[in-house]
Amino acid sequence: MPVYTYRREDGTTFDFRQRFLDSPLEICPTTGQVVKRVIQPAGIIFKGSGFYVNDNNKANNPAKPAGSGENGKSAATDQKAEAKSETKTKSKSEKAETAPSPNQ
Repeated sequence: MPVYTYRREDGTTFDFRQRFLDSPLEICPTTGQVVKRVIQPAGIIFKGSGFYVNDNNKANNPAKPAGSGENGKSAATDQKAEAKSETKTKSKSEKAETAPSPNQ
């Protein structure tokens, strides 16, 4: 059976155990004051390995500042990385052109 919280006229609260089908209390059983049921937030626990990555991360990210890449790097850092990869690609292709073929 759930426990409900009620607030008396004077502002004090108390807990009362009731069934789901019982109607809410209107009068405090101990003091006779008029009471209202207080709505309590439900406790939610997110378990599992994918919650933050799949559901929460992209939805709550604020707009990225101008000039930032995917990982939060600046545009200059991205350009340096591209230049390095181009030079590596060129040097590999140059080596392939200068190497003698095994069929000669």
